[in-house]
Amino acid sequence: MVKKKRNAFLVVLSFFAIYFIWGSTYLWNKIAVTELPAFMLAGTRFLVAGCLIFILAKLLEYPLKITKKQFKNTVIAGFLFLTFGNGVVVWALKYVDSGFAALEVSAQPLVVLLMMRILQGKKIKPMSVIGVVLGITGIFLLVGQKQIIAQDGAVLGMVLIFFCMLSWSYGSLFVGKADLPSNFFVNTGYQMFTAGISLLLISSLLGDHWSAPTEWSTTVISAMLLLIVFGSIVTFTAFNYLLRIVSPEKVATSSYVNPIIAMILGWYFLNEAITIQSAIASVILLTGVFFINTKKRITLFSRFTAKKMPK
Repeated sequence: MVKKKRNAFLVVLSFFAIYFIWGSTYLWNKIAVTELPAFMLAGTRFLVAGCLIFILAKLLEYPLKITKKQFKNTVIAGFLFLTFGNGVVVWALKYVDSGFAALEVSAQPLVVLLMMRILQGKKIKPMSVIGVVLGITGIFLLVGQKQIIAQDGAVLGMVLIFFCMLSWSYGSLFVGKADLPSNFFVNTGYQMFTAGISLLLISSLLGDHWSAPTEWSTTVISAMLLLIVFGSIVTFTAFNYLLRIVSPEKVATSSYVNPIIAMILGWYFLNEAITIQSAIASVILLTGVFFINTKKRITLFSRFTAKKMPK
């Protein structure tokens, strides 16, 4: 696959979106899932966001017509990222704190690296090996806390979040090479629209009790609007854009910032506790993520400075 031409300003804005806005979605989902069934919540969010994207695409005169292969690939990507990857995480938030979930998901770069080794034969460099060891250690400390494991449904929630992380990681590799709509906005629309339908079908099969927005609290309505506009349309478009412009490992570095944002917001707005062991685990885990990516970052910085230095 040939990488698309980069727009430096769009790349910076896109990274800002996946770093900071996505870190906030854990709080918004945690608030909304206290009143709404998880799959109904996620399905409504993505179906509405997908429809809005199609409307905006029409207004901007973006062609919505795609090939059968592209449609198939958007359905697969939508399932990996949204139907399973997001829907099950939202369900797990009923049993684990938003900051904890974000911190567990922060191990995604580690999983992406291991998947690239297993599926693509990519060698793991010495610095990355250190990162893997630190990452595994951090995860062990995180999920090994007795006060967390003792909570009802916590263990199941942790396991499901881990499988969601596998789904997201594989999806990142899949999207990087799949034949998808060339317009990132349209690509996002199809993924969200199809995932929204599948999530609502799952919710219906599970017998969830659906409610109209008129029955929701003002807080839940606000959270849903933020999830649709910023957490879905803005950020997921940025995510799809970056996956076609830069490597999956670099996109996964959002895991540096997401858990920190989520933990701070969860502590401030929801009074979620930040234990000493969680704090230590976060430092070790995020240090591991840094080691996984640091060598390439230094290489890129060296090339940049070499171009700027006067000869």
